[in-house]
Amino acid sequence: MKKAFVLAALAVSTAAFAAQAETIRFGIDGNYPPFAKQGADGKLQGFDVDMAYALCTAMKVTCDIVPQDWDGLIPALNANKFDAILSSMSITDERKKAVDFSNKYYNTPSRMIAKSGSKVEQAAFKGKKIGVLRASTQEKFAKDFWGKSGANIVSYGKAPEGFLDLKSGRIDGMFVDSVVGETDFLKSPQGKGFAFVGQDFSDKKYFGTGAGIAVKKGNKALIERLNKAIEQVRKDGSYKKVQDKYFSFNVYGG
Repeated sequence: MKKAFVLAALAVSTAAFAAQAETIRFGIDGNYPPFAKQGADGKLQGFDVDMAYALCTAMKVTCDIVPQDWDGLIPALNANKFDAILSSMSITDERKKAVDFSNKYYNTPSRMIAKSGSKVEQAAFKGKKIGVLRASTQEKFAKDFWGKSGANIVSYGKAPEGFLDLKSGRIDGMFVDSVVGETDFLKSPQGKGFAFVGQDFSDKKYFGTGAGIAVKKGNKALIERLNKAIEQVRKDGSYKKVQDKYFSFNVYGG
């Protein structure tokens, strides 16, 4: 009887340790401030990173952040380099063919940055160059909207590379997520003389229903856990705490 009790206790202890030791690895592109950037200590920091840790706390798991450039995120996920992508990835029908998504964890529009007073009508950039992040929803929209009217769409592996070319005059506009454009360029010294021009762009055909967390196709168990965690951090105040660290508005959206 005593031996059985000891074995049972050991089994419970082992199970508890396994649960505590569980790690979820999140792939994040570190070239997208304020959502993610490399800190002075070499580690990633930003809204996406803090949100990953908040969700891990809600799920009672250890969090491992894996840096990965944007255009390699989905291939790396499918190669099991990490368990999920938490990197401002818009939930779109096209991407749903390659990965499954959680519910959204934020939603912001895309906008054009150019010299103050520039126009953004479909033919306004004919013969001009527009920068976008490679493999982004902004790239696809820009190619269909301005590209088919004669604009040259220039794709960058990292958004800051596009901002450098915009400042130097090598491109005429940069089409990006509005928060990234404001934080990483317009509020910096190099953004002087530039502004958001034209309207917000949020066509669901291109931009989906917000940014979600991507997992490998068929991993329903992880999707359910992530959705519950998103709901929990929204309710317990953890989400607002992270949001208010980076934004002065409701980044979750309506």
